[in-house]
Amino acid sequence: MGFYKYIFVSLFFINPLNAFDEGYVYNDDIKIVYRDYGPKNAEPILLVQGLGGQLINWPDHIIDFLIENNYRPIVFDNRDTGLSSRINNDLFSDERRTRTISTTYIRYFLRLPINAPYSLDDMADDSILILDKLNIDKAHLLGISMGGMIAQIVAANYPERIKTFTLIASSVSTPGPLNGPRRDVRKLLMQRTNNPNASMDERISRTKEIFKLIGLENNDLETKEFYEKSVESINRAGPDDSGFSRQLMAILASKNRIKKVKSIKTKTLIIHGEEDPLIRVNNAYKANKLIKNSDLLIFPQMRHLIEEPVFDLFKDELLIHLQEV
Repeated sequence: MGFYKYIFVSLFFINPLNAFDEGYVYNDDIKIVYRDYGPKNAEPILLVQGLGGQLINWPDHIIDFLIENNYRPIVFDNRDTGLSSRINNDLFSDERRTRTISTTYIRYFLRLPINAPYSLDDMADDSILILDKLNIDKAHLLGISMGGMIAQIVAANYPERIKTFTLIASSVSTPGPLNGPRRDVRKLLMQRTNNPNASMDERISRTKEIFKLIGLENNDLETKEFYEKSVESINRAGPDDSGFSRQLMAILASKNRIKKVKSIKTKTLIIHGEEDPLIRVNNAYKANKLIKNSDLLIFPQMRHLIEEPVFDLFKDELLIHLQEV
């Protein structure tokens, strides 16, 4: 009986986070790696990560919650991060191409055109190709931060593919003095862009510093779990962290999305932290005003990240939103 009991436990109590399919799609020559948690007969939901984020950076408590409620989370590495393709500026022959983050910032603040290696629209097309590969006609859509900007374009350009839209800690406008990062956060972001070849220890220390500013106040980051997840992320990304700068260039080069966002008719839930130091809360109010079919949730306890105590604040509302279709 002991052997059969072992088989029963193995079959029926396997951790769903360890049961997934991985694959990839190509957008021209650019490879996008995705992970499909299944099950195939559940409601698909595409999750779009933020600046520098990888598919492994979606918190377990979110993936678990979705699977437990009969949803099929599909996550992916945006271009220029994780196991997806790195974009070499030399691949772009256009001599007018804006090639460095310093030049990008100068042109941005002078209101000059920025010709980035790729756009947020290109990244939106990457995500739709994943749905095509998986033969998914319609899916729920959830984007956070830069991923929310990408998801706005997906919802606007491909409304027939989206069941519901959830926008978390994001913006409908390019960042500026009134809606962009707080000065101390901006300083840390620039340190990352200016030192893409930092050592493992430097990158872990830098991650801690930014998480202290944009995550829950007094959150303990001196844990084995945080260290191991940071090491895993760095190993997946490799020694060259320059993709972070190019993603930032895509954000700064993004043309005004106001018209696109106003066209979104999909039922939308907007979630934001009142004290978000990276993307300020006025961005959420603006999105709510532009998207007519939207509800807005603002939480004083939330900053920019979705730690488990933060997720507990809105997971019931999220589930109601997903089930409204």
